[in-house]
Amino acid sequence: MPTVVRLNVTPVKSTALHNPERIMLESHGAVGNREFFFVDGGGRRFGGSRKAPLMQIRAEHDSSEDRLTLRLPDGIVISGRAAAGGEALTVNFYGRAVPAHVVEGDWEESLSRYAGHTVRLARVDRPGDATDERPVTLVSLASVEELSRQGGRDRPVDAGRFRMLVEMDGCEPHEEDTWSGRQVRIGEAVVAVGDPVPRCVITTLDPQTGVRDFPTLSVIRAYRGVAGDNELQFGVYGDVVRPGSIMVGDPVEPLD
Repeated sequence: MPTVVRLNVTPVKSTALHNPERIMLESHGAVGNREFFFVDGGGRRFGGSRKAPLMQIRAEHDSSEDRLTLRLPDGIVISGRAAAGGEALTVNFYGRAVPAHVVEGDWEESLSRYAGHTVRLARVDRPGDATDERPVTLVSLASVEELSRQGGRDRPVDAGRFRMLVEMDGCEPHEEDTWSGRQVRIGEAVVAVGDPVPRCVITTLDPQTGVRDFPTLSVIRAYRGVAGDNELQFGVYGDVVRPGSIMVGDPVEPLD
Protein backbone atom coordinates (compact mmCIF):
# COMPACT_ATOMS: atom_id res chain seq x y z
CA MET A 1 0.00 0.00 0.00
CA PRO A 2 1.28 3.52 -0.75
CA THR A 3 2.53 5.50 2.24
CA VAL A 4 3.40 9.11 2.99
CA VAL A 5 7.17 9.62 2.80
CA ARG A 6 7.46 13.42 2.95
CA LEU A 7 5.30 16.43 3.72
CA ASN A 8 6.12 19.85 2.25
CA VAL A 9 4.89 23.11 3.75
CA THR A 10 6.12 26.65 4.21
CA PRO A 11 4.54 29.65 5.95
CA VAL A 12 5.56 31.93 3.06
CA LYS A 13 4.73 30.86 -0.48
CA SER A 14 7.79 30.31 -2.73
CA THR A 15 10.29 30.07 0.16
CA ALA A 16 12.27 27.00 1.24
CA LEU A 17 10.10 24.03 2.17
CA HIS A 18 9.76 22.57 5.66
CA ASN A 19 9.35 18.82 6.07
CA PRO A 20 7.39 18.23 9.27
CA GLU A 21 6.57 14.75 10.52
CA ARG A 22 2.91 15.72 10.90
CA ILE A 23 0.45 18.25 9.52
CA MET A 24 -3.15 19.02 10.36
CA LEU A 25 -5.29 19.10 7.23
CA GLU A 26 -8.36 21.33 7.39
CA SER A 27 -10.87 22.05 4.63
CA HIS A 28 -8.71 24.94 3.37
CA GLY A 29 -5.47 22.92 3.43
CA ALA A 30 -2.60 22.29 5.83
CA VAL A 31 -2.75 24.54 8.89
CA GLY A 32 -0.15 27.32 8.67
CA ASN A 33 0.82 26.54 5.09
CA ARG A 34 1.35 29.53 2.77
CA GLU A 35 -0.31 32.16 4.94
CA PHE A 36 2.07 34.72 3.46
CA PHE A 37 3.32 35.49 -0.03
CA PHE A 38 5.37 38.07 -1.91
CA VAL A 39 4.12 40.78 -4.24
CA ASP A 40 5.83 43.40 -6.38
CA GLY A 41 5.44 47.15 -6.11
CA GLY A 42 2.13 46.99 -7.96
CA GLY A 43 0.69 44.29 -5.70
CA ARG A 44 1.11 41.49 -8.22
CA ARG A 45 2.13 37.98 -7.20
CA PHE A 46 5.50 36.72 -8.40
CA GLY A 47 5.37 33.85 -10.88
CA GLY A 48 7.67 31.65 -12.95
CA SER A 49 11.42 32.20 -12.81
CA ARG A 50 10.95 35.50 -10.92
CA LYS A 51 10.43 33.34 -7.83
CA ALA A 52 13.85 31.67 -8.10
CA PRO A 53 15.72 34.01 -5.68
CA LEU A 54 12.96 33.57 -3.11
CA MET A 55 13.31 29.78 -2.96
CA GLN A 56 16.41 30.00 -0.78
CA ILE A 57 14.75 32.15 1.89
CA ARG A 58 13.96 30.19 5.05
CA ALA A 59 10.71 31.31 6.69
CA GLU A 60 9.54 30.47 10.21
CA HIS A 61 6.25 31.55 11.73
CA ASP A 62 5.66 31.40 15.48
CA SER A 63 1.87 31.25 15.50
CA SER A 64 1.65 31.57 19.31
CA GLU A 65 3.24 35.03 19.14
CA ASP A 66 2.31 35.70 15.50
CA ARG A 67 5.94 36.46 14.72
CA LEU A 68 7.59 35.79 11.37
CA THR A 69 11.31 35.31 10.74
CA LEU A 70 12.93 35.28 7.28
CA ARG A 71 16.52 34.07 6.90
CA LEU A 72 18.02 35.26 3.64
CA PRO A 73 20.90 33.49 1.87
CA ASP A 74 23.08 36.60 2.29
CA GLY A 75 22.94 36.18 6.07
CA ILE A 76 20.36 38.87 6.72
CA VAL A 77 17.64 37.89 9.20
CA ILE A 78 14.36 39.81 9.22
CA SER A 79 11.97 39.22 12.09
CA GLY A 80 8.88 40.97 13.33
CA ARG A 81 5.19 40.93 14.00
CA ALA A 82 3.25 39.20 11.25
CA ALA A 83 -0.03 41.10 11.64
CA ALA A 84 -1.13 42.35 8.24
CA GLY A 85 -2.26 45.91 8.86
CA GLY A 86 -0.90 47.56 5.74
CA GLU A 87 -2.28 48.25 2.30
CA ALA A 88 -5.29 46.18 1.24
CA LEU A 89 -4.69 44.11 -1.90
CA THR A 90 -6.74 41.96 -4.23
CA VAL A 91 -4.29 39.55 -5.87
CA ASN A 92 -4.81 37.29 -8.87
CA PHE A 93 -4.10 33.65 -7.91
CA TYR A 94 -4.64 31.58 -11.05
CA GLY A 95 -7.82 33.45 -11.86
CA ARG A 96 -9.02 33.75 -8.26
CA ALA A 97 -9.32 37.17 -6.64
CA VAL A 98 -7.58 36.77 -3.27
CA PRO A 99 -7.98 39.49 -0.62
CA ALA A 100 -4.83 40.20 1.37
CA HIS A 101 -2.98 42.94 3.25
CA VAL A 102 0.63 44.03 3.21
CA VAL A 103 2.61 43.19 6.37
CA GLU A 104 4.21 46.39 7.61
CA GLY A 105 7.76 46.54 8.94
CA ASP A 106 11.31 46.18 7.63
CA TRP A 107 10.42 43.42 5.17
CA GLU A 108 10.35 45.42 1.94
CA GLU A 109 13.74 47.11 2.30
CA SER A 110 15.72 43.93 3.02
CA LEU A 111 13.82 41.72 0.58
CA SER A 112 14.09 44.24 -2.24
CA ARG A 113 17.81 44.72 -1.69
CA TYR A 114 18.32 40.96 -1.75
CA ALA A 115 16.18 40.33 -4.88
CA GLY A 116 17.28 43.41 -6.80
CA HIS A 117 13.71 44.63 -7.32
CA THR A 118 10.74 45.62 -5.18
CA VAL A 119 9.45 42.77 -3.02
CA ARG A 120 6.72 43.25 -0.43
CA LEU A 121 5.34 40.76 2.07
CA ALA A 122 1.59 40.14 2.13
CA ARG A 123 -0.73 37.94 4.18
CA VAL A 124 -3.99 36.42 3.01
CA ASP A 125 -7.19 37.48 4.74
CA ARG A 126 -8.58 33.92 4.56
CA PRO A 127 -6.53 30.82 5.47
CA GLY A 128 -5.72 28.67 2.47
CA ASP A 129 -6.11 31.36 -0.18
CA ALA A 130 -2.38 31.41 -1.04
CA THR A 131 -2.31 27.76 -2.04
CA ASP A 132 -2.47 27.06 -5.76
CA GLU A 133 -5.74 25.90 -7.30
CA ARG A 134 -6.68 23.25 -4.73
CA PRO A 135 -5.73 22.76 -1.05
CA VAL A 136 -3.99 19.39 -1.53
CA THR A 137 -1.37 18.18 -4.02
CA LEU A 138 -0.05 14.62 -4.33
CA VAL A 139 2.84 13.02 -6.19
CA SER A 140 4.53 9.63 -5.97
CA LEU A 141 8.26 9.06 -5.86
CA ALA A 142 7.75 6.44 -8.59
CA SER A 143 6.50 9.18 -10.91
CA VAL A 144 9.52 11.34 -10.10
CA GLU A 145 11.84 8.38 -10.69
CA GLU A 146 10.20 7.72 -14.07
CA LEU A 147 10.55 11.38 -15.02
CA SER A 148 14.23 11.23 -14.07
CA ARG A 149 14.77 8.05 -16.08
CA GLN A 150 13.05 9.56 -19.09
CA GLY A 151 15.34 12.57 -18.73
CA GLY A 152 18.49 10.42 -18.70
CA ARG A 153 19.26 10.71 -14.99
CA ASP A 154 20.88 7.81 -13.11
CA ARG A 155 19.49 9.17 -9.84
CA PRO A 156 16.05 10.65 -9.25
CA VAL A 157 15.79 14.41 -9.12
CA ASP A 158 14.58 15.89 -5.85
CA ALA A 159 10.78 15.62 -5.75
CA GLY A 160 10.79 18.87 -3.77
CA ARG A 161 11.03 20.79 -7.05
CA PHE A 162 7.31 20.08 -7.50
CA ARG A 163 6.46 21.56 -4.08
CA MET A 164 3.69 19.03 -3.47
CA LEU A 165 2.00 18.83 -0.09
CA VAL A 166 2.22 15.02 0.09
CA GLU A 167 4.89 12.78 -1.44
CA MET A 168 4.16 9.04 -1.52
CA ASP A 169 6.09 5.81 -1.93
CA GLY A 170 4.84 2.35 -2.88
CA CYS A 171 3.04 3.40 -6.08
CA GLU A 172 3.47 2.54 -9.71
CA PRO A 173 4.64 5.47 -11.88
CA HIS A 174 1.76 7.94 -12.25
CA GLU A 175 -0.60 5.70 -10.32
CA GLU A 176 -1.90 8.86 -8.62
CA ASP A 177 -3.35 9.92 -11.99
CA THR A 178 -5.65 6.90 -11.91
CA TRP A 179 -7.23 8.11 -8.66
CA SER A 180 -8.88 11.11 -10.33
CA GLY A 181 -12.54 11.19 -9.34
CA ARG A 182 -11.95 8.89 -6.35
CA GLN A 183 -11.44 9.49 -2.67
CA VAL A 184 -8.28 8.45 -0.83
CA ARG A 185 -7.72 8.12 2.89
CA ILE A 186 -4.42 9.66 4.02
CA GLY A 187 -3.88 9.10 7.71
CA GLU A 188 -6.97 10.50 9.44
CA ALA A 189 -7.95 12.67 6.46
CA VAL A 190 -9.94 11.84 3.33
CA VAL A 191 -9.14 13.63 0.09
CA ALA A 192 -11.09 13.72 -3.18
CA VAL A 193 -8.52 13.45 -5.96
CA GLY A 194 -9.10 15.81 -8.87
CA ASP A 195 -7.30 16.93 -11.99
CA PRO A 196 -3.58 16.68 -12.76
CA VAL A 197 -1.40 19.65 -11.84
CA PRO A 198 -0.11 21.83 -14.70
CA ARG A 199 3.59 22.52 -14.27
CA CYS A 200 5.63 25.68 -14.82
CA VAL A 201 9.26 26.65 -15.30
CA ILE A 202 9.95 26.65 -11.55
CA THR A 203 10.11 22.82 -11.70
CA THR A 204 13.28 23.06 -13.79
CA LEU A 205 15.11 24.59 -10.82
CA ASP A 206 16.95 22.77 -8.04
CA PRO A 207 14.77 23.39 -4.96
CA GLN A 208 17.83 23.96 -2.75
CA THR A 209 19.79 26.36 -4.94
CA GLY A 210 17.28 27.82 -7.37
CA VAL A 211 19.65 26.93 -10.23
CA ARG A 212 18.20 25.40 -13.39
CA ASP A 213 19.45 21.81 -13.45
CA PHE A 214 16.87 19.62 -15.22
CA PRO A 215 14.66 20.16 -18.32
CA THR A 216 11.53 19.08 -16.48
CA LEU A 217 9.01 20.57 -18.89
CA SER A 218 10.56 19.24 -22.08
CA VAL A 219 10.88 15.76 -20.54
CA ILE A 220 7.22 15.79 -19.48
CA ARG A 221 6.25 16.93 -22.97
CA ALA A 222 8.32 14.18 -24.60
CA TYR A 223 6.93 11.20 -22.70
CA ARG A 224 3.55 12.40 -21.34
CA GLY A 225 2.51 14.82 -24.04
CA VAL A 226 0.48 18.01 -23.76
CA ALA A 227 -2.99 18.09 -22.23
CA GLY A 228 -5.83 20.54 -21.81
CA ASP A 229 -4.95 24.14 -22.57
CA ASN A 230 -1.37 23.36 -23.66
CA GLU A 231 -0.62 22.03 -20.16
CA LEU A 232 2.30 19.88 -19.06
CA GLN A 233 0.91 17.86 -16.16
CA PHE A 234 2.57 16.08 -13.26
CA GLY A 235 1.01 15.04 -9.94
CA VAL A 236 -2.61 15.61 -8.92
CA TYR A 237 -4.78 18.05 -7.02
CA GLY A 238 -7.14 17.15 -4.20
CA ASP A 239 -9.92 18.61 -2.07
CA VAL A 240 -10.44 17.83 1.60
CA VAL A 241 -13.49 15.66 2.25
CA ARG A 242 -12.67 14.91 5.88
CA PRO A 243 -10.11 16.93 7.84
CA GLY A 244 -7.57 15.14 9.97
CA SER A 245 -3.96 14.57 10.88
CA ILE A 246 -1.45 13.26 8.33
CA MET A 247 1.90 11.86 9.42
CA VAL A 248 4.94 10.53 7.61
CA GLY A 249 4.44 6.75 7.35
CA ASP A 250 0.65 6.96 7.16
CA PRO A 251 -1.01 4.74 4.54
CA VAL A 252 -2.55 6.27 1.43
CA GLU A 253 -5.58 4.13 0.68
CA PRO A 254 -7.81 4.68 -2.39
CA LEU A 255 -11.45 4.11 -1.39
CA ASP A 256 -14.15 2.44 -3.47
